Amino acid sequence: MAIKVYKPTTNARRNMSVTDYSTLSKVAPEKSLLQPLKKNAGRNSYGRITVRHRGGGNRRKYRVIDFKRQKFDIPATVKTLEYDPNRSAFIALIQYEDGEKSYIIAPQGLKVGDTVVAGTGADIKPGNALPLSAIPTGTFIHNVELYPGRGAQLARAAGNMAQLMAKENGLALLRLPSGELRNVQDNCMATVGVVGNADHENVKIGKAGRKRNMGWRPTVRGSVMNPNDHPHGGGEGKSPVGRPGPCTPWGKPALGYKTRKSHKASDKLIVRRRNGK
Repeated sequence: MAIKVYKPTTNARRNMSVTDYSTLSKVAPEKSLLQPLKKNAGRNSYGRITVRHRGGGNRRKYRVIDFKRQKFDIPATVKTLEYDPNRSAFIALIQYEDGEKSYIIAPQGLKVGDTVVAGTGADIKPGNALPLSAIPTGTFIHNVELYPGRGAQLARAAGNMAQLMAKENGLALLRLPSGELRNVQDNCMATVGVVGNADHENVKIGKAGRKRNMGWRPTVRGSVMNPNDHPHGGGEGKSPVGRPGPCTPWGKPALGYKTRKSHKASDKLIVRRRNGK
């Protein structure tokens, strides 16, 4: 997938680029697979802001993606390749032989008219889903389950993939996009191939208004706030932090301070963390 760069007709256009959508199908999304998407603007169920700088943005519908791929040994034909406003990857509409339709993440190289299938005996080709125990070592995979039957949680963003490094004692060793090495049960499902739209990371937003359309509001540095708004605020001109170290708006240390409350049960399956420890 290529990147489209416009002529610098305005200051914002000068550094703006967009994904080239010419290879996508020019159709409306499948209505039966659309759901309303409520805007929470960074608020939790109590109505309190838990993620700052969110709000506004264009309205969009959620596309229901099949992350479980549990219709085994039933071939499905790729009907369309579509844009999804809820994720960086493109999606593919597939129709099974029994007439059921579903959306899947579109891997690199998948085309309209291709056939995909899920199951232990599926071929090792992009778009097919198999248990990790049935995938050869060294294969690039995506949409990897962390727990059997829960649905894909790993390697789902545009251009991402994990690599199956080894299999032993009912566990499969994966190298994740972050560089982390971790074990996953080998009866977890994964899809063969690399997620498409790899050029997504090269897109330049170009102007602030485009970021607002995505639902992001402005971020302001603490040092330019008033003292009642942030511990870094106040003072004449550019002032130093004025305390032992930089901190959050609520006074918690922001550098070199562990905020994790407990170790997750899955930590014992991590062979090497992404930070190399």
